[in-house]
Amino acid sequence: MAKLTEREIAIVLPTVPGWSVVNEAGMGRLQKTFTFGDFAAALAFTNQVGALAENANHHPRITTEWGSVTLTWWSHDLGGMVANDFDMAKRVDAL
Repeated sequence: MAKLTEREIAIVLPTVPGWSVVNEAGMGRLQKTFTFGDFAAALAFTNQVGALAENANHHPRITTEWGSVTLTWWSHDLGGMVANDFDMAKRVDAL
């Protein structure tokens, strides 16, 4: 899987509404924060995402807090975003 170019990212980003590109440590990453009514709901969502990521063997950074979960996808090996990050974002949105 190849690292996406800025042009490719601009084309595919509209297919994942609510997700944005953040620049961190010199590379683009795909990120979205989900909100919940309490910690238990946020934790349950975290566990669903964890299972999805494990099955796909593609793992995001997950930050779970009271009432929110922030997911950040990128390829550690390639140093940026890949097509699978966007595929996983769509799968998470479908949960």
